[in-house]
Amino acid sequence: MAVFESPFGDIRTSDLSITERVFEGMQNRDAVTLIDGVTAREWTAGELADSVKSFAGGLAERGFGKGHVIALMAPNIPEFFTIFHGAAWAGATVTTVNPTYTAHELQYQLNDAGADLLVTVPAFVETATAGVEGTKVKEIVVIGEAEGAVPLSEYMGAPLAAQAPVDVAEDVVALPYSSGTTGLPKGVMLTHRNLVVNLDQIMPVGRIEPGEVTPAFLPFFHIYGLEVLLNLYLAAGARLVTMPRFDLEQFLRQVQEHRAKKLWIVPPVAIALAKHPMIDQFDLSSVEQVNSAAAPLGADLAEAVGKRLGCHATQAYGMTEMSPASHVTPLPDARAGSVGQTVPGTRCRIVDSETGADLGPGEEGELWVQGPQVMKGYLNNPDATAKTLTADGWLKTGDVAMFDEDGFLFIRDRVKELIKYKGFQVAPAELEAEILTHPGVADAAVIGIPDPEAGEVPMAFLVPAPGASPTEEEIATHLSDRVAHYKQVHKFAFVDAIPKSASGKILRRVLRDQVAAG
Repeated sequence: MAVFESPFGDIRTSDLSITERVFEGMQNRDAVTLIDGVTAREWTAGELADSVKSFAGGLAERGFGKGHVIALMAPNIPEFFTIFHGAAWAGATVTTVNPTYTAHELQYQLNDAGADLLVTVPAFVETATAGVEGTKVKEIVVIGEAEGAVPLSEYMGAPLAAQAPVDVAEDVVALPYSSGTTGLPKGVMLTHRNLVVNLDQIMPVGRIEPGEVTPAFLPFFHIYGLEVLLNLYLAAGARLVTMPRFDLEQFLRQVQEHRAKKLWIVPPVAIALAKHPMIDQFDLSSVEQVNSAAAPLGADLAEAVGKRLGCHATQAYGMTEMSPASHVTPLPDARAGSVGQTVPGTRCRIVDSETGADLGPGEEGELWVQGPQVMKGYLNNPDATAKTLTADGWLKTGDVAMFDEDGFLFIRDRVKELIKYKGFQVAPAELEAEILTHPGVADAAVIGIPDPEAGEVPMAFLVPAPGASPTEEEIATHLSDRVAHYKQVHKFAFVDAIPKSASGKILRRVLRDQVAAG
């Protein structure tokens, strides 16, 4: 077995709960820790800790402790911390829900997760009311006030002084649902230890400094926003400005006002940072690093971001099933196109998906990962768990990847999304990265479409840049010298927007459905 070990060595696991671990970075009770980016309201570490313990006390008084599931459907606001960690402090499990879900989607997750209680905001109470029908949810709690829901203030009880007893290695604290690009979304069971160890794996490489500030638009209901921003920054004694949704102007304004040093983004935002004229209207000189994750980012686009902002533009890699990080780029050792090096305590393999053989440096295959941050499994889905986790704990990521001789990882594409053209494999992400180097293209997505002769051929969906009108011939000519003949795009479509998940992943199934529908 050819195993790629972490260059950062091993990691010591902890017996702390996730909230105890985050509280370690919140010792200065007077330090401003969360700022509401819309209202400018500030929360100190002491106020946050007190709110967590009070909500935990209220839950305990009502019997919502260990063995119970609290659903949280809210945008990025400071109270998200109170609800998540209050439930965790009470020993419960939190299933985080995408606030844009319909009642039908909400109902599915509530039933699958076995949720007993739903916490939301006034704007979503109507959807929540419809979504809880036919579920175990006994009550809807609202952050604020709304007809038909119980105000959060009524759930704030006598503070629960200490963490409710939990088995940190076995008890599930977070139950996010995978994006569901294929089939129904799956509940990813993450334990206290999964989340705690991943913070300790990221910290020595991510180097978040106490007091450091960054705007947080990445949704907290997604593991990237929950762990890498909300938990990591507070555990490091740093500060967040919450943004309920991404707005480029507001994002840039927060970066300028708070002199942010590190930005955590997804590829669609990288495109804006590289190409949007608004960037030049703001002072972004404080930015030292822009880190993109959740989907592949082309080396040329990363270079364009770094050059325009005068900073390091890096990538990280992970997935919900890994809490989420397995690879982070250490500064100043960024390598073009790489998602970084393996975090401490983590082992990797590159496996030939057809033969099962282990591959070495410079060879492409499916990435397998083993480490203490790997999920417990999928809730209520032993078949999916068995297909993803081997008996000895290797997580099959489904991503085509390669390690270089120095242990830097390069993600090529999803195994199931590779386009099979006359026996050749074409990675959509590679083509998208090349297309985005054209100045007339603001965004792009590539899928394979059936072809009677070749099996599949690449088709590109393009969003023109503001004021630009690129033609199919221009894009084809642009690609002709940049990629091999079998990777050339055979069909183009110009669209207003590329469908993406909340984490920035291209929803290729939506595009395939559009093509199939004619």
